[in-house]
Amino acid sequence: MNFVRVIACLALLVATAATQVAKPCVSPPLMTGHVTVMANNGHMMSTGSISYDAYAPKIRVMTFNFNGNETFPLDQLMLYNEEVYYEIDWLTQSCKKMPLDTSFIPMQVPSDAKLMGQAILGSSGSWGMGLLVNTWFGPLSHHGHYLTVFTQIGCIPLTVTGYTPESGWTMVSTFDWVLGLSSPMDFFPPPFCYKSVMERETPCNFFSVMESLAMKTKSAE
Repeated sequence: MNFVRVIACLALLVATAATQVAKPCVSPPLMTGHVTVMANNGHMMSTGSISYDAYAPKIRVMTFNFNGNETFPLDQLMLYNEEVYYEIDWLTQSCKKMPLDTSFIPMQVPSDAKLMGQAILGSSGSWGMGLLVNTWFGPLSHHGHYLTVFTQIGCIPLTVTGYTPESGWTMVSTFDWVLGLSSPMDFFPPPFCYKSVMERETPCNFFSVMESLAMKTKSAE
C-alpha cells in the first residue's frame, strides 16, 4: 500500500512539474496600444500607436519620428494575409506598396519559439509590485534572430527585438494595451493607395518595416 502511495505521489509531482514548463502562449486577438521604436542600432527613435488584428493578421503602426528638432509622421500598414505592406504618406497623399514576409508576426509567440527564461519586472516583495514575464527567442530569415518578451498572465507583448547582419538591432516596445480596436478602418489603406504598384521584389519583414523609419530619418538629415 505504501508503495502505491509513493508511486501516486511521484506521478503527481511529475504532472505538476510538467504543467510548470512554459509553453508558447496565445495573445488576445484584437489589441490597440502605443509603441516606441529604436532602430539602426539606436540612431533613430519614434513613438506612436499600434493596432493588431489576429483573425486575418494585420498590424498598423502610426508614428511620429524624431530627427533633431524636427518631427514627421509615418503610417505603416502590414496585411499578412495579402503579403503586402503599405507605407502611407498623408502629407503627399502617396503610398509605397511592397511585398511582406509573413513568417514572423511580432504580436504572437511563434509555435517553435524557445523559452530563454522567466523574470519579474519590478519586485516580488509584495503583491502588485512586479510583473512575471517570459522571454522567447528564435531564428529569422536571412541569418537573423528575434527576442520577444510577453507577460505570463494574458500573453501581452512588451518588447520585440530583431537582429540582422545587414541592419543590426531593431527594438520595438509596446505599452498601454487595450483589448479591442478603436476603429476597424485602421486596417484599410486609404483610397490614394489603390493604384499603387509593387515597388520591389524582396519581401520586407516586420523589422525591415520598422527599419524604414531609420532610413526616413537618415534621408531627412
